[in-house]
Amino acid sequence: MDRIVETFLLPPLRQELGISPAPPSSDGTPAWVLHDPPANRFYQLGWPAFEILSRWNLGTAAAVLETVHRETTLQVTEEDIRQLLTFLQQNFLLDMSTRGSEQIAARLEGMKISWPYWLLKNYLFFRFPLFRPQRFLDGASKRLSWLYTSWFHWGVVLAALMGLYLVSRQWDIFLHSFTTYRSWEGILILGIAISLAKTAHEFGHALTAHRYGCRIPAMGIAFVVLFPMLYTDTNEVWKLTSRRQRLAVGIAGMTTEFILAIAATWAWILLPEGTLRAAAFVLATSTWLVAFFLNVSPFMRFDGYFVLCDLLGIPNLHPRSFAFGQWWLRERLFGLGDPPPEPATLMRQRFLIAFAIATWLYRFFIFLGIALLVYRYFFKALGLLLFSVEIWWFILRPIYQEAADWWKLRTHFRINTAMIRTSLILVVLILVFLVPWRGRVTVPAILSAAQEQQVFSPVPSMVSEEPVRGREIVHGGDTLIELVSPDLQQRIDRVRIVESVSRWQVEQQPFDEKMLSQGMVPQRRLEVARTELAGSLAEKDRLTMRAAFDGRILTRNDEIQPGLMLPAKEPLYVIVDMRKNKVDAFISAPELKRIAVGNRARFIPDAPEFGVFDCRVTEIDRVNITTMEEPAIASSYGGPIATRADAKGVLYPSVPLFRVRLGDCNPETVPSLRLNGTAAIAAEERSLIVESLRNIYAVLVRESGF
Repeated sequence: MDRIVETFLLPPLRQELGISPAPPSSDGTPAWVLHDPPANRFYQLGWPAFEILSRWNLGTAAAVLETVHRETTLQVTEEDIRQLLTFLQQNFLLDMSTRGSEQIAARLEGMKISWPYWLLKNYLFFRFPLFRPQRFLDGASKRLSWLYTSWFHWGVVLAALMGLYLVSRQWDIFLHSFTTYRSWEGILILGIAISLAKTAHEFGHALTAHRYGCRIPAMGIAFVVLFPMLYTDTNEVWKLTSRRQRLAVGIAGMTTEFILAIAATWAWILLPEGTLRAAAFVLATSTWLVAFFLNVSPFMRFDGYFVLCDLLGIPNLHPRSFAFGQWWLRERLFGLGDPPPEPATLMRQRFLIAFAIATWLYRFFIFLGIALLVYRYFFKALGLLLFSVEIWWFILRPIYQEAADWWKLRTHFRINTAMIRTSLILVVLILVFLVPWRGRVTVPAILSAAQEQQVFSPVPSMVSEEPVRGREIVHGGDTLIELVSPDLQQRIDRVRIVESVSRWQVEQQPFDEKMLSQGMVPQRRLEVARTELAGSLAEKDRLTMRAAFDGRILTRNDEIQPGLMLPAKEPLYVIVDMRKNKVDAFISAPELKRIAVGNRARFIPDAPEFGVFDCRVTEIDRVNITTMEEPAIASSYGGPIATRADAKGVLYPSVPLFRVRLGDCNPETVPSLRLNGTAAIAAEERSLIVESLRNIYAVLVRESGF
C-alpha cells in the first residue's frame, strides 16, 4: 500500500472545470460531461471515470480506490486511474500553477512542428472567427420565438405542400429554368444564393442552441482545402442533457434551409419573369440540393453525422467505428485474438464495422475528387503539388500509418488460420503485381476485306450508263458506271476553242508584225489552255468508274438509273475482295512499344458465331491517326474508343492512337459486313507494378508540362 500511495499521488484538477449530467449511454449506464471553459471543449465521461473524478480530491490513488469500492458496485483498478491521469495530463486538465511547469514546457516543446508541416495543416483547414453573436442572439431570440411554435411548423408544412403542387402545374417551365441560368450571371446568382442559404443555416444552429441555454462564443468562416464554409461554435450543446434538444440543434440548420427554399419557391411562383424570379429559382433549387446532398451525409462531420450520433446514442461515432474497423481488419488478417476496442453487442459491433468501411470508401472518393478539383483549379505546377498533398495526406498517409502499426505488432503474430490465409493472399498479390506475366495487349479492332474500293461521284454529274447493272461479281478493269457532266463538257468545249485559237496564233505569229510584237504571250496562252484541257479530259475520264480488282459488289446505290443527277461525293458502290481478310487494331502509345511486326495475334469478334481468327502483325503505323474513320468502334456511337466530334461530325480520338494491321489470318473468310471485336496481340511481358509506374510517370510528365 505504501508503494501505491507514493506512486499515485494525484495532482489537483483545475478549479474552473465543470461536470454536468449527460444523456445515458446506449447501454443504459449514466454519463457525464467534463467542460473545459477556456478551451470551450467537452469530454464525455463514463460512470467509472465520473466516480474516480468525484473523489479525486482525496489525493491518492489508494484512497480513491478504497472509497469507490466501498461506496459503489464498480470494480475499478489502478490501471483505470493511470489511464484517466494520462488523459487529464494530455488535455491539460490538471492544475499546474505550482508544480509541473517543466512538464508543461516539455509538452509544448514536443508539440512544436516544422513550418512545412504547419503550412500543410493550415492549408488543409483553417478558420477565422468573424464576430461574437451572443449579444445579437440575446435580442433576436425573443423577437423570433414564434419560429419555434407549433402553428408555424404546421404552416411551413402546408406551404411546402402547396408550393410543390403549384410547381407541378408549371413543371415544364420549372425544368426549362435549369438550362436558362447557365451564364456568368447565373453563376454569380448561384454563388450569392448558396452564401445566403449557408448563412441562414448557421444562424439556425445558433438560435436553436441559444434557445436551450447554450452560449455561442463565435461565428466565422472556415477554409477546408481553400473552400470557404461558414461555421458556428456550438460546443456547449454537449451540456444539454436532453437528446431531443441536441437533435433539435443538429437539424436546425437543415430546417432553416428548408424554410428558405420554400419561401424562394413561392417567390418563383408569384414573381414575374426577370432577375428577381431567376434569383428565387436559383435560391430554391440550390438550397434543396445542397441541404440534402451535403448536410445529410453521416460520413463527414456535417449535420447528418451529429444527428446520427444523437439518434444512436453513440458520441464520437467516427473514431469509435474506425477503432472497430481497424480491430476487425487486423483480426481477419492476423488473428491476433485482441478484445474489441470497447464492450458492445454483436449487432453494434457489426454496425460500427460496416459504418467504418462505408465511411472509408466514401471519403476515398470524396478526397480523390477534391484532389482532382484542386489540380484543375490552379496552374499545372501548383495544381500538381496540391494534388500530391491531397493524395498523400488523406489517402496514402492513413494507409501508411496502419501499415506501420502492423509492423509494430509483428512480434504478436502467430501461425493461425488468418495468418496462413493472409500469407497466401500476399503471395498471390506479389505474383500478380511483380511477376511479368502480362504477355499480351488487348485492343479494339475491326475485321474487313483485305481490299476494299469505295466508289463516289467525283463531281456533280448525271448517270449515262451502268454496265454492271444486275451483276454481283466484277473483275479488275471492268467499267462500273459512266457519268456525264454538262458543266464539265461545256468547260472542255470552251477550253478546246481557246486551245485551237491559241495554236493558230502561235503558228501565224511569225507572219504578222502585230502578233509578233506580243512576244511569248500567245505561246504561254497555248500552254495554259493545253494544261487546262488535259486536266478537264482527265476529270472527264474519272467519270468512267472502273473496278480496281477482282471482287464482289457489297453495297450498291439503289437509286442509280440513267438520267439520275448525282451530287459530288455521292456513294455509289462498295467493292470488296472476298478472298482475303485483314484486321485493323487501334493501340495507345504506351502499348505500342511492346509489340513488333511478326508477333502472333488473335481477333475475337463481338459476334461469337464467326469464331476466332489467328493472325500476325504485318504492319505498324509510326504516326498516330488524326481522325477516327471507323465510327463503329468510336465512343460517339457506342464503341470502346474515346472520341469527340466537331461541328461537322468528324471524329477525333481523345488520346493518341496508332493503327496496327493484322494479316495472314486463319481462316481467311470475309463476312459480308465488317466485324467489330477485340485483338489480343502477343507483346513484351511486363509486370503490373512496372506498367503502372510507367503510366504514372507518363501522366506526371504530361500533366506537369516538363
